[in-house]
Amino acid sequence: MDIDEIKVAVVRIEGTNCEDETVLAFKSLGVFCEAVHLKQFYSDMIKDEEQRNITDYHCLVFPGGFSAGDYVRAGAIFSARTKSVLQRDIENFIKNGYPVLGICNGFQVLVELGALPGFDEDKPIAEKPEMALGVNDSNRFECRVTLLKHENKGKCIFTKKLEKNVVMFPVAHAEGRVTFPMGKEDEFVDRLIENDQIVFRYVDDEGNYANYPWNPNGSYYNIAGICNVKGNVFGLMPHPERVFFGYQHSNERNGYGDGKAVFESIVEYLRRF
Repeated sequence: MDIDEIKVAVVRIEGTNCEDETVLAFKSLGVFCEAVHLKQFYSDMIKDEEQRNITDYHCLVFPGGFSAGDYVRAGAIFSARTKSVLQRDIENFIKNGYPVLGICNGFQVLVELGALPGFDEDKPIAEKPEMALGVNDSNRFECRVTLLKHENKGKCIFTKKLEKNVVMFPVAHAEGRVTFPMGKEDEFVDRLIENDQIVFRYVDDEGNYANYPWNPNGSYYNIAGICNVKGNVFGLMPHPERVFFGYQHSNERNGYGDGKAVFESIVEYLRRF
């Protein structure tokens, strides 16, 4: 696929607030990208010229923010609305190998949707959530720089262009603690490891797995991001779009920051599609 053929949709509703930065990241790589309100995919009240179809795009991104005010649970309302009208379309999208990315609130949406951890390749969206992103152990909103060790051995298409072993992405969330069913935590982690689904884990400034504040939310096994078993659905709590450019990075003045590799990886994958 030529780069000028690639189309990306950053799906938004009321309360999302990171769509512009995400759109800019893709556009900076020469890719067509637009923010699309969820209603544009299904509502007959939308003008014809503003209606969209998932098949118009080659990548879907659920951005960060506080969709629907994070009422009920973070990402719960966004995911419920998405599942009610687009479940079959998104399942086909994933089965066909197209990438789906969820950043922060988007990760919460993908978990609530049942698209992550995504153990079943034949049924990419589970009937109900299989894991959760709970309230941070600190019981407060955490906005800070985090260091992430790249754990994936090659399955995740979103980090193929990542050359560093440890990257710096910031976090900004109140509900980012990765949790699994009580008593089955190790079973889930073992399964994720076996399937090469763990992508990033929180580490300290020496590259060691560490507790708060390095792990900002208390995530089990220091997990910061995971992909599905197919490798084309990826969710993470830290924000790569906020360190796309060098001036956004704490120790870079020019060029690009660590987050660029995530978006480059998507583009490179689709160019080979």
